[in-house]
Amino acid sequence: MAFLPTEIKNQCVFLPGCDRVSVSMKRLDLWHPVVSGNKFFKLKYNLEAASKMGAKRIVTFGGAFSNHIAACAYACKSAGFESVGIIRGEELEFQERNATLRFAESCGMQLQFVSREIYSQKQLPFKAAPTDFIIPEGGANEWGVHGCREILSESDSTYDYIAVSLGTGITAAGLSHALFPQQQLLVFSALKGALTDSDFFTFADAKRCRLFEQYHCGGYAKCPPELVHFINDFYKQNGFLLDPIYTGKMMFGLGDLVQNGFFKDGAKILAIHTGGLQAISGMNARLKANGLLEIQTEL
Repeated sequence: MAFLPTEIKNQCVFLPGCDRVSVSMKRLDLWHPVVSGNKFFKLKYNLEAASKMGAKRIVTFGGAFSNHIAACAYACKSAGFESVGIIRGEELEFQERNATLRFAESCGMQLQFVSREIYSQKQLPFKAAPTDFIIPEGGANEWGVHGCREILSESDSTYDYIAVSLGTGITAAGLSHALFPQQQLLVFSALKGALTDSDFFTFADAKRCRLFEQYHCGGYAKCPPELVHFINDFYKQNGFLLDPIYTGKMMFGLGDLVQNGFFKDGAKILAIHTGGLQAISGMNARLKANGLLEIQTEL
């Protein structure tokens, strides 16, 4: 994939209590209309490797709301690869497609739905062809880590803390190897439960990181009313959206730390917006079906 902008500028943001500290956000959501946020960085070297190996088809994994699935489908179409998405949840095959899966199929991605048990084994439900190139869920391999090291630039060296959400953990792992000497990486898990098998621990420099596991808001893809209220208030105050799966939870947790005095006065914090705004439409459909408050997308 061709590199797009040379740098995304950081935007100062308001959080309650941030008069004592400085909070900015690296707007990776502006990187590309589809392959946005960290997705570009995780796919960049994977697709380069696939091209060098002469691959014709990309095979990857993800859930029903996966930003990775949507981005990979689009990137493969743009780069001339066929694509297959192994989707967690065999029951989804017979349900109406959500916005994420409809988009992936519109890009030509063939979807194969498997049970959660089979999915957890991270094995293909078919025999791979010699010209297949397999990208793990979320781009979780050395090429994904290599790409995510490029998220930080020299202009980010003035910050004391870098904050990022954790799913597969590859973005956090890449960032952990790109920190400037005085910096610490604050990692906010979007997942409920033990992370002992996370790729984060395989690839990250854990000595430079502090992991927060209490801000998952009920678990992956869970979006309770308090999170929706926070995302909507943030939108009104700062003028741009947070996704409900990752960045919204990270900023929710960061705001709690700011208000509870975790940081010394004058601390400078840079939060990474990892994109994924395509998930909002599917999440809002779920919230609406349950009669719950929806994420506001227009001011």
